[in-house]
Amino acid sequence: MGNIATNFNEQIKRLSDRGMELDYENDKIKEILLDIGYYRLGFYWNPFEKDDKHNFQEGTKFSDAVTLYYLDVDLRNLLLKYINRIEINFRTKLVYYVSNKYKNSPTWFIDPKVMNSHFVSEIDKHYNQSFIKNNKTILQHHRNNINDRYAPAWKTLEFFTFGTSLKIFKCLNENEIKEKISNEYGILNLNKFINLMETIVFVRNTCAHGGVLFDFQTPKGIALLPHVSFNNNNRHSLDSAIKITLCMLKIISENRKNQLEQSLSKLFNKHKANGTIKSIIENKIGYQY
Repeated sequence: MGNIATNFNEQIKRLSDRGMELDYENDKIKEILLDIGYYRLGFYWNPFEKDDKHNFQEGTKFSDAVTLYYLDVDLRNLLLKYINRIEINFRTKLVYYVSNKYKNSPTWFIDPKVMNSHFVSEIDKHYNQSFIKNNKTILQHHRNNINDRYAPAWKTLEFFTFGTSLKIFKCLNENEIKEKISNEYGILNLNKFINLMETIVFVRNTCAHGGVLFDFQTPKGIALLPHVSFNNNNRHSLDSAIKITLCMLKIISENRKNQLEQSLSKLFNKHKANGTIKSIIENKIGYQY
């Protein structure tokens, strides 16, 4: 878009001049641009551009960019719902097993006998005045226990992010509990388990922060499991990350796993008749019909 703001008429003319077929009435296009935004929609017409001047391939439709945007929204909401189940399950196991092993250390997440000293030294990044004020359960704990510097782990970790919970898991000094939790998800190799959980956290964060999903790629290759095959052996695609999510979800609840699988199939099949979107689902997301 450059460094100068443009109005609706200028934005519509720019799209037309670059070869986009504006297959909605102008008022509808303006409504969409005001709702979603020209800049954000740009992520969804980007795959239809044919050169570095942002000209569009012949036959590119405005409606296809909008459809791709809403596919992304639906996919984001769907994945967040089910990854939340994995997050809660993982956090519950972490808190239960560590708290019961170290019964005399209710704030074991800052105990150097339990945790890596590096994490303990950086606890203020996670547990600070902002954290206390923004979580009323933690705030109430400190009002009721004015001498406590931290609330017990079973309260505190409830309000830490999925990523922070995973970081705490990785920073435990002893491997015994880490291996126990990993084994409960059916994964005997601890490093492989951490890789897979990092993948799920990365998907979760992308969804939670409004990231674009159709061209999602994991920064690390996803660890291989003997019973999971990745389409085209792509260890970075969203489809491969979804397969790992389904794998973890199945351990927690077969019904939830089936629900997510069916919902994804329904969502992708909804767009099967649109050749343009179907091609993106297959070639970008990595899903195979």
